[in-house]
Amino acid sequence: MTVLMVLVAIISINTGKMNLTPAEVMRVILGTGTPKQNLIIMEFRLPRIILAVFVGIGMGISGCIMQSLLRNDMASPGTLGISSGSGLFVLIFVVIFSAKSNSSAILMPVLSFVGGMTAAGLIFLLSYRKNKDISPTGLILTGVALGSGYGALTTLLTLKLNQNQMEFIQRWSAGSLWGDDWRYLAILVPWTTILCAYALYKSHVLNILNLGNETATGLGTAVKPEFIGLTVAAVALSSGSVSLGGNFFFVGMIAPHMARKIVGSNHKLLLTAAGLCGAIIVLLADTITRTISLGTDVPTGIVITVLSTPYFLYLLAKANN
Repeated sequence: MTVLMVLVAIISINTGKMNLTPAEVMRVILGTGTPKQNLIIMEFRLPRIILAVFVGIGMGISGCIMQSLLRNDMASPGTLGISSGSGLFVLIFVVIFSAKSNSSAILMPVLSFVGGMTAAGLIFLLSYRKNKDISPTGLILTGVALGSGYGALTTLLTLKLNQNQMEFIQRWSAGSLWGDDWRYLAILVPWTTILCAYALYKSHVLNILNLGNETATGLGTAVKPEFIGLTVAAVALSSGSVSLGGNFFFVGMIAPHMARKIVGSNHKLLLTAAGLCGAIIVLLADTITRTISLGTDVPTGIVITVLSTPYFLYLLAKANN
């Protein structure tokens, strides 16, 4: 899967509206490229490829953690309303400031995380029942309801946007990979790397929690602290990806399913495979949008939805059988 991701990245960096040969790309990497070639590779394509990879990794691992914690294959940052909460706070930032300002590199991921944590906190608070385990189905239904509420607030705030802000929000909502700038990547890359390392370190805990809370407690696992820690990591991963990439919640739902088909349910392999699946999906979709003329500049998220929907319907059909 790593080799496949690298191959897609190589194809992506060599193709686009202005094609470059592998030799020209290699000259840029070696520092002997022309100013025009350097501009195309170092300022446009390479940052976008890195952004696509880390957004995909973040959403894939985040969705995998949520599905495992809730033991529900439909769980994802999108279905739980966490992406909607992150998006609402991103919109608030756009209304007050500018998405392209220098401060947005730090403030947007932070505010997106705050919005995601607020949404997650409300979901768990409304689903909590004293002396009872939290129902995964109840969590998802609560998340859907809250997501609708966030959507209404988002619509209300869009009435205050000017034309440029409205265009940015519409493209962000569709998943446009807008943060393809080195200053944004300087925040997203370490953010995602640290959280992924934590998730991989806790992979054995996810394996135990999958056995059920009572069994996990009997095996000596502190269920609540581990559950909270992994939930915060999942929300932080999805929030970072959402803030700089756009709404890619479908990746968080589909990537873990694909990874489970490939490597099984052992989280020591599953988390890595889900991240790589997410990266390949986003990178492949973005390559398609940049190389194939679709009549207009189509956001990457729309292509992902079109490509992923048949597989999602296949999973539903198989589950019903």
